[in-house]
Amino acid sequence: MAKIARTFDIAVPNRPIDQSLTVWLYREICRAITSGKLRPGTRLPSTREFARQHGISRGTVVTVFEQLHTDGYLRSDKGAGTWVDERLPERKLTYARTPTAPPVHPGPLAGLRFPHPARPFRLFEPAIDLFPIREWARIANRVVSRASASILVGRDRLGFEPLRKAIATYLGSSRGVACTPDQIFILSGVQQGLDLIARTLLRPGQAAWIEAPGYFGALLAFQNTGAEVIPVPVDDEGMNPARARGRAKLAYITPAHQFPTGVTMSIGRRFEVLAWARQSACYVVEDDYDSEYRFESPPVPALQSLDDSGRVIVVGSFNKLLFSALRIGYIVAPPSLVDPLAAQRFATDLNSFGIEQAILAEFIESGGLGRHLRRMREVYGNRLATLKESCNKHLKGMLELSPNQAGLFVPTFLHNSMSSQEAEEASLAHGVETMGLHRFALKTQDRRGLLLGFGAFGEEALREGVITLARALA
Repeated sequence: MAKIARTFDIAVPNRPIDQSLTVWLYREICRAITSGKLRPGTRLPSTREFARQHGISRGTVVTVFEQLHTDGYLRSDKGAGTWVDERLPERKLTYARTPTAPPVHPGPLAGLRFPHPARPFRLFEPAIDLFPIREWARIANRVVSRASASILVGRDRLGFEPLRKAIATYLGSSRGVACTPDQIFILSGVQQGLDLIARTLLRPGQAAWIEAPGYFGALLAFQNTGAEVIPVPVDDEGMNPARARGRAKLAYITPAHQFPTGVTMSIGRRFEVLAWARQSACYVVEDDYDSEYRFESPPVPALQSLDDSGRVIVVGSFNKLLFSALRIGYIVAPPSLVDPLAAQRFATDLNSFGIEQAILAEFIESGGLGRHLRRMREVYGNRLATLKESCNKHLKGMLELSPNQAGLFVPTFLHNSMSSQEAEEASLAHGVETMGLHRFALKTQDRRGLLLGFGAFGEEALREGVITLARALA
């Protein structure tokens, strides 16, 4: 290994009062080497420079360097300086085999890489090319040109107040959500919302229910708190609390458009979930996933609109409605949780809004959001119809589309001999992007299916993609 010619200052913690200067310095340099902060081949400062940096005598540094040399940690050549010995045995390099933190669950996207532009049937992208960027730019110009000091400072524990007011009005009219602006937190997206809720409500060892199959982001947020995650089966009516194992502190559900099966939770099942939350004094996290885009019926009211006991927390996002880089989502909290959530949020995120929140507020208030949603419902409805027609023509007998069709993707079920993973790999090898249901199965059996996203693709691209998929699955 070539020596790293440049030298680095070595930061060491303050010396404990009960430890001698020599012992302290030896242990800290040794720890820096074995932990990987000082890599093999790294050149150290001269003893004179090291002593000057840390305000200690050069004699102490010389003594410590000599001992480290004797113990095999350092090497030196006359006139060439001192460096960490590149021949250190593996047993001394604890960083090479001992992680400094528990490994993070990679989630179902592990191993899935899409470095090229979107192509059928990438899942999570809206029709970016149809976003009204000129209207957005005009509003952004106005907001920036007349920005007040309060906008530029950006201090609000919940988020930009005019945006919270606009969201409260929008959710009340479109989703039936009963809330005031003071119950709304503005966040970067659903994942930050789930993380904040989990950190506020869950403690290590407590249980959280999650739909199975279900959304991996909720799984990761709950696991990161040390909670026990309990998969609860999803059937044709949604998550079934009667089949849940044990007690839970909270439950995560996607009742409007279950991810990934597409099921809409029945009214009976909704009341069952609310009764469980009320009787158990627990909370339900309602991810209002893809609720705006339904093509065969009006949007269903949010579960929160039926809640009379303050047990439902709504999370949602504008990132797929508008464009992914916007990074604006929200929580609607029951009144009893506003202060606990705000306290937890303050501990990790002091300033809660940027100027893009002011832009979005004006976009909503000016009617831009409503116009965009109405236009995109028609566009996405046509694209879904094209996908259904093409699949019926080219994939009959191999792939069946779910009858639950909303949002920007369609769950499908395999009727050939392939597993979900085999079908996903075959699709990718033929140049189309799908995601297998196995990635979301948690502890339940693979349902043998694929998710096909259609939102980002024109009708001709979808037809060609189905033909290619048929070749892959044949």
